[in-house]
Amino acid sequence: MPDQTPRRILVTGVGANPGFGLARRLLGRGHRVVAVDANPLATGFFLDDVSPYVVPLAEDPEYPGAIAELCRALAVDAIVAGIENELPPLLDLRPRLEADGVRLWLPDAESVHNCIDKARFHQVLTEHGIPTPRTWEPEDLDLVPAGVELVIKPRGGHGGQGVHIVTSLRHARVLCELVPAPIVQERVCGTEFTADCLVDRDGRASVILRRRDLVKAGCVAVSTTFENQAVHDLVVDTLRVVRAAGLCCVQGFIIDDGRVTITELNARVAGGFALTEAAGADIVGQMVNGLFGEPVDHGQLTYRTGMYLTNYLETLRVGDVAELEVAAAPRGANA
Repeated sequence: MPDQTPRRILVTGVGANPGFGLARRLLGRGHRVVAVDANPLATGFFLDDVSPYVVPLAEDPEYPGAIAELCRALAVDAIVAGIENELPPLLDLRPRLEADGVRLWLPDAESVHNCIDKARFHQVLTEHGIPTPRTWEPEDLDLVPAGVELVIKPRGGHGGQGVHIVTSLRHARVLCELVPAPIVQERVCGTEFTADCLVDRDGRASVILRRRDLVKAGCVAVSTTFENQAVHDLVVDTLRVVRAAGLCCVQGFIIDDGRVTITELNARVAGGFALTEAAGADIVGQMVNGLFGEPVDHGQLTYRTGMYLTNYLETLRVGDVAELEVAAAPRGANA
């Protein structure tokens, strides 16, 4: 694995699997990590050698100023987001950050919003002929064919939160009143997969496929790498029509009859990316290359099939909250 110049990289959302795993991997490669989260007990704060800082929630008007001032105070070289809801404010903040020498590698604003908003994502894929589950707005439930099993979820949700499976329209109507800003989708069954992807600045994509053999609360617990040309090609098409850039992940299903359907694209690292690296693909190292304007070596993004990952929950730390040593980010002027 090639050596890299150590960088000071701010990773957001370190309380969730993607941000936590990314912070740990960057540390392992010799980079200096500024770990941020809105929760002072975020798991990523307890990694050895990180610089932990509590920041406002992404929806808080003080979030942009806090991030900008933190980057300036710590001479941060780049930001990598570990959670979707921080992407829009980071996009708005990008001119200010880049003026201070802070790098980001994100798609354009329309692409980000098309990924975050599940209804818009469905529309984009449908317009380009990419198979994706049938989707309805709550007011269109009368159009749902009889006998279709449904999934109700927030159109801007993430991490499997607020997802409900129902078999009757009566239950669907109730959930549409309870779930915030819901959409209704046809439930798809089959072999679920994640594609860990890196799209370089010329639009070339490397794709590493993992089966989601066991999923708990939206997070992969057991996963195995595999190859499938039809899945690979459909993922590449999805990346192209959504105009993905940098590190991202695509999820979908191989249905029992062999058809492939795409369910979502996240403009961030996937929680199970450790398997991709264990299978031989240097996805974090090549992401850092691209982040700092260096060429992405797609030859370093090949992988072995049949590699597996198994996750479990463990207690990372217990202690007295009065003894926490986590700083609050400085509150600067809003961007």
